[in-house]
Amino acid sequence: MKQQSYNFTEGKILGPLLRFVLPVLLALFLQALYGAVDLLVVGKFAGAEDVSAVSTGSQIMMTITNIVSSMAMGVTVFLAQKVGERDAEAGGRIVGAGVCLFLSIGAVLTCAIPLLSGTLARTMQAPAEAFDLTVGYIRICGFGAIVIILYNLIGSIFRGLGDSRTPLMTVMIACACNVIGDLLLVAGFGMGARGAALATVFAQLISVVISLLLIRKKELPFAFSLRTIRPNGRLMGKIVTLGAPVALQDLLVGISFLVILAIVNGLGLVASAGVGVAEKVCAFIMLVPAAFMQAMSAFVAQNRGAGKLHRAVQGLNCAVAVSVVFGVAMFVLNFFRGDILSYIFASDPQVIAASADYLRAYAIDCLLTCFLFCFIGFFNGMEYTRFVMVQGIVGAFCVRVPVSFLMSHIQPVSLFRIGLATPCSTIVQIALCLVCFMRMKRRLGLNFSEEINT
Repeated sequence: MKQQSYNFTEGKILGPLLRFVLPVLLALFLQALYGAVDLLVVGKFAGAEDVSAVSTGSQIMMTITNIVSSMAMGVTVFLAQKVGERDAEAGGRIVGAGVCLFLSIGAVLTCAIPLLSGTLARTMQAPAEAFDLTVGYIRICGFGAIVIILYNLIGSIFRGLGDSRTPLMTVMIACACNVIGDLLLVAGFGMGARGAALATVFAQLISVVISLLLIRKKELPFAFSLRTIRPNGRLMGKIVTLGAPVALQDLLVGISFLVILAIVNGLGLVASAGVGVAEKVCAFIMLVPAAFMQAMSAFVAQNRGAGKLHRAVQGLNCAVAVSVVFGVAMFVLNFFRGDILSYIFASDPQVIAASADYLRAYAIDCLLTCFLFCFIGFFNGMEYTRFVMVQGIVGAFCVRVPVSFLMSHIQPVSLFRIGLATPCSTIVQIALCLVCFMRMKRRLGLNFSEEINT
């Protein structure tokens, strides 16, 4: 089977970039749908306590998954650089070292998460009515941590090669299996939150097995076999150097959102379920900028490897321009009709109203993330991963957490005001990105006007 990949270092920019982004966008959509189906089915066929358990437990697992995905960004960037340098033969060694590294991480998480499930639920202040269900959801998903690792690693490898269709295929398989599992276990057997967790783990397991069988038939630009999977300190160190700052940033940013969720959980079951529903909606409204963030990492890394930095900046300009159009549309929809979107995942009128109130704040963030996410993808591709870590931590702990805590103490408590912490932090992060971008241009001697008109 011929591999579908893109060389971003030559020819037009916008067309190939959009063709690469589209499968990434569809994969992210299915990934979001994958997680949302759990809440959707539970919201329609179980009670508010199950909705709260799934929203809290899935937020914890999403944080862990994002950390893994961010660490795997080291593989994406490393491979993309070698493609830009026309040194694809090094790819087999990079992938082999990456598999060793991530299997080790997966083994640790598979043991640790189930053991810490009670502590995690208690730390998140899971409502008393939903505490045991939350623990059960986290424990079951934790046993599948090593599957989550492989699931994300497959996508990172092929995005680094400029192939965004194979990750789409793996997500499609997982999503289909998860829908079937949720309908069977939650709607059919009434297993609630635990059924949703079991469906999630088995869906990813089936996806990984089928994906590995499909990948064996693909034509790769380098030799790869089981013998290639071996530890390599230098290559593993490079992957960690590239991926660890991004992973640490996502960990701490994820913790900041967990802190906000813990604050909201303290307001009661309705607020907890409402924010959980809103977070699932947010997973969809942020899809376009998130897709460009992933695509920019591969695009910029290839052009950096080829020494075409002006072309990398041109790609950034194109990504921002397209993202802004979708950002405006998402703002209008969520600010004025968030209740319609919330109804998709819940049937309780109070939960829907709480979710819609929180979404009005996220609507404002839609106008901002189209800039921030493209910048983050650009800096990841340029190996400015430490800066990405710093700006994320500043936004999370110097703005988002303090503002949300402050807003939660202003009477009457409003989920809209608590949600405003997110766009406030995004504004600060964009300002930091602009400062770093201008300093980078001066250091590299780039001419901005030439970049736009080239």
